[in-house]
Amino acid sequence: MTFLQRLLVPAAALGALCACSVPVIPGVTPYRMEIQQGNFVSQEAVSRLQPGMSKEEVRQILGTPLLTDMFHADRWDYVYWREDSLRRREERKLVVHFSDGKLVRLDGDVVAKQ
Repeated sequence: MTFLQRLLVPAAALGALCACSVPVIPGVTPYRMEIQQGNFVSQEAVSRLQPGMSKEEVRQILGTPLLTDMFHADRWDYVYWREDSLRRREERKLVVHFSDGKLVRLDGDVVAKQ
């Protein structure tokens, strides 16, 4: 490899790498979309739940759970997270427990008010 080739290969690689970056312009920021994953469960919806409700009644109020475990059929997990354009993240988790097909307990960030 000649001296010129040894000089041009790293220069070309560096140029290609720099071409991939977004230039920073003061006062101008690129658009960042809001990202939302999972089931949003409101406090109002959780407050409508009553012990003894059937799985179908809970599904009508909260929607289909994000996670259902085949080894724990009496547990539904509702997981939600949202990241806004400023990269602030909000997370919520709710676990619904059933016994004999009836609601017995709620655990997580959003729970029924007593």
